[in-house]
Amino acid sequence: MRMISATTGGRDGLAPKIGLFPLTNIVVANMIGAGIFTTSGLLMRDLGDPLVMLGLWAFGGLIALCGALAYGELGAAIPRAGGEYAFLSELYHPLLGFLSGWASFFVGFSAPIAASAIGFSEYFTRAVPGLPGSGGGFLRKALACLVILLFTAIHARGIELGARVQNVLTVAKVILIAGLVAGGLASGNGQWSHFAQGGGFRLDFAGLKSAGLALMWIMFAYSGWNASAYIGSEVREPAKTLPRSLILGTGIVVLLYAGLNVLFLYALSPAEMSGVISVAGLAAGKLFGPSFETVLSLLISFALFSSLSAFIILGPRVYYSMARDGYFFKSVARIHPVLGAPSRAVALQGLIAMVIVVSGSFDQILTYMGFSLGIFPLFAVLGVFKLRRKGMSVTRMPGFPVAPAIYIIAGTAILVLGFLQSPGPSGVAILTMAAGLPAFYFFRKKGKVEEKKGS
Repeated sequence: MRMISATTGGRDGLAPKIGLFPLTNIVVANMIGAGIFTTSGLLMRDLGDPLVMLGLWAFGGLIALCGALAYGELGAAIPRAGGEYAFLSELYHPLLGFLSGWASFFVGFSAPIAASAIGFSEYFTRAVPGLPGSGGGFLRKALACLVILLFTAIHARGIELGARVQNVLTVAKVILIAGLVAGGLASGNGQWSHFAQGGGFRLDFAGLKSAGLALMWIMFAYSGWNASAYIGSEVREPAKTLPRSLILGTGIVVLLYAGLNVLFLYALSPAEMSGVISVAGLAAGKLFGPSFETVLSLLISFALFSSLSAFIILGPRVYYSMARDGYFFKSVARIHPVLGAPSRAVALQGLIAMVIVVSGSFDQILTYMGFSLGIFPLFAVLGVFKLRRKGMSVTRMPGFPVAPAIYIIAGTAILVLGFLQSPGPSGVAILTMAAGLPAFYFFRKKGKVEEKKGS
């Protein structure tokens, strides 16, 4: 097995230009998106208990940190574009790597882009309710597609412009969240008694299934803890920078999520937040008044640009890497001669994201994403044991073997319980993965035929 040197630059035809600050911003931006601003109300609807909900958010943060530790070690050893695609192809077999890339194409990035765009449209129409057609779904979907088009155009122009835009958006989003939490808790207009309300969660099999599905949605909100591993070829000093960005970015987000959920529960009773998608806007209205609800809903709608933007940066690097290896359409591997970006891969991803916006409801998209995104990181984290056994680790991260074991056990349990609770969208996710099997052999056969022609 041939491992990639941690100091290799431009190995995939992409130049190493990204340092720790923008790389950490990409991790933070990928994590803080539609999930935290839209799922807590849905979780409260299904769980009915504030303390159980907070406990699951905390447990999800622990799982994400354990995963980030493992990916820090993997990214330092295999600093290639593509994330799980690169890890699984190198550590196991190209088929497993291809299936992870196939999942990324349909689910890992395109679906979160769609979810972030839908989250933007939900908050924007809440802030500006007088827009023509804002009461129906057409305007929301049209706005979501328009935002996807805008950021697809930006990131098709290259990583340097995209990184500068990303830095500004991410810093603004972190300041917004920190200010909202501090100001809201200091306002004195909420009630700590909300934390003792609700209840009714039972620790039986039905309750465990509900908790499993809730954790699946929570892990979607935390998805992005592995973000910087997807652009390893474009990172300066990856052996140092990649692990630091993963741990630092994930730690920042875990703290911000804890603060936001405490704020939601301080502002709203369980009954008030139950089933509400734009829960942060509702909480702001309770704490600061209706006028501030409008302002904050508008700010959050634009803050979601940051996560959407980060997903559009990362996803095309997976498809680009697959295409270079002969497991995707060759045209996707073309780098723009002037801009130096995989522009065709960026455009293709934007198109798929818009199709998802038009075709699915928000909670269906959440479950579909949560199940699909939970599969391949399990294999990747398990690969850390293989790295250690073969003596291939470049940077040994702390917490081994406990941290990867926690991730693998918890991740497997979430998938099983989530499937039992919501077999429909989870089953569609499995069918999506299965459809990748004939696609792999098609591209492999096509690649061999072209190789023979070339010789």
